[in-house]
Amino acid sequence: MSKPKVLFIGTGGTMSALGIGGPFDIMDYGAKGRFMEADEIIRHWPQVLEKADVVPIKYRNVASTALGPVEWLEILALCHSSLAAHPDAAGIVIGHGTATLEETAYFLSLTHKMPVPIVVVGAQRPSSGLATDAPMNLANGIRVAADPFARGLGALVVLNDEINAAREVTKTSTSRMQTFRSPDFGVLGHCDGDKIAWYRKPLRRMAPDTEFDLSNITSLPRVDCMLSYAGGDGAAAAAFAAAGAKGIVIGGFAPGFMSPGEAEALGAVAKQGVTVVVASRAGSGRVFGTQRKRELGFIDADNLTVQKARILLMLALTRSSDPAEIARMFAEY
Repeated sequence: MSKPKVLFIGTGGTMSALGIGGPFDIMDYGAKGRFMEADEIIRHWPQVLEKADVVPIKYRNVASTALGPVEWLEILALCHSSLAAHPDAAGIVIGHGTATLEETAYFLSLTHKMPVPIVVVGAQRPSSGLATDAPMNLANGIRVAADPFARGLGALVVLNDEINAAREVTKTSTSRMQTFRSPDFGVLGHCDGDKIAWYRKPLRRMAPDTEFDLSNITSLPRVDCMLSYAGGDGAAAAAFAAAGAKGIVIGGFAPGFMSPGEAEALGAVAKQGVTVVVASRAGSGRVFGTQRKRELGFIDADNLTVQKARILLMLALTRSSDPAEIARMFAEY
């Protein structure tokens, strides 16, 4: 039986890193080490070729802390063009640094228009480190991308033998292997030795069945984030508005409240046309509406984290500036 074809796009990150400090250099490997391109990673870990015919596709090596909306649009376009060049591919795997992995994955989960799955993978230890998780995460990502059940589930995140939905997953620990978790609802499935074991599907709208078509869009609206804290006066809100923000997401006190000063400041910029979305700084649980927030014109983020709510708001603003329409999107996505 022929093996499935899977495309592998490398963007850098810990998975691609080869430190020079020896096998115990699992923290400062980026200082003087080097980072492999996609084809080098496959040559470094040829075992993954047992699971699929892998086609490496170069992007460029970028620290995930330097990845943002410009790069998201580039990666999305590269996914589409790569699949057009390889229409027989079963899926796409993207190697990514873990710092912003969940954000790139969620962006792709809302915007890609391909019939095949996108699986985003990373590593907590460099490929040169002792007991690195890089090869197994890559192999499992390839296995999931080739699995027909993964189709129609948006973008997926695979690390530590676990499959997570891009909308739900977040990085919860700085350096532990089990860092990526879906706090509210848990994993979609496991990557076991004998098979990919699936247990559930997410229900919220996701790619390719979304209204966000970015084929003719070259930049995304500016959306900034701020965090509630005791005694906060909300001065950041005016600064963001002055810098050109079209939207602001605040990580409020659970379950979505904020200090009086923050509410006043955000209410003022909302009157100027800035869209304000309220998430929770807790990282888990749903934000619900209150009369006061409705009076101020604020939109609730449901259970999206601050960073995920920012992405959805950026995309929503490419479609509409009507608060009711944006609220509808947050309810559906």
